[in-house]
Amino acid sequence: MSEQDQIMKTLMPYFQTEKDNKLRSFRQRNRYVKPGQILFTGSSLMEQFPICEFCATEGLPLVYNRGIGGYTTDEFLEAIDVMLLDLKPSKVFINIGTNDIRAMENGEDWFVHLSKNYRRILEIARRELPDAIIYMMAYYPVNRNHPRARQNPAIATRTNENVNRANRMVEALAAEFGCRYIDVNDGIKDAEGNLLLDHTVDGVHMDPEAYRAVFERLRPYI
Repeated sequence: MSEQDQIMKTLMPYFQTEKDNKLRSFRQRNRYVKPGQILFTGSSLMEQFPICEFCATEGLPLVYNRGIGGYTTDEFLEAIDVMLLDLKPSKVFINIGTNDIRAMENGEDWFVHLSKNYRRILEIARRELPDAIIYMMAYYPVNRNHPRARQNPAIATRTNENVNRANRMVEALAAEFGCRYIDVNDGIKDAEGNLLLDHTVDGVHMDPEAYRAVFERLRPYI
């Protein structure tokens, strides 16, 4: 095991505690939400999206954000009540699954695993929220040339080729389940299709200016 892998293994209990605390907070906060509003839900790339601030300053409808950094589709399914169903939204924007683009510990192919879990999420959402409009967001590109990306073992499998493959799967599922696939990545990519280097802190996560570009393209759907 490399030194970087050993560090990640050491930090895992801390990350799990953080995720558990966020989920506990969301469960409590969900008691006070107003049903029928707009929900953005997913993992860290949703958690860090300042969508509530953007919508508030633009006078747009009330939006809730239920993103938890590090979440996989397995964890999302386990917590789907808190992350999705309890809010009874009229519109849902989902970005979950980038953390599944990795080598699976049980040897299962990541693409098969992600496809199966995303399908299950949609089956549950369609059954429990039949009237909700579901927007399935394209996964964002990455930039593996960022210095911090080279030190992150988790990005080894998260190439733009694999991201694009996953996006084609998401688009096909959207058509199958009567959802709406949205790719709003044009404003955050360079000429080679990489995430803009000046607007990422680690090759994966984005700064508020990049999110603003995403928001401008999402505005018509909100």
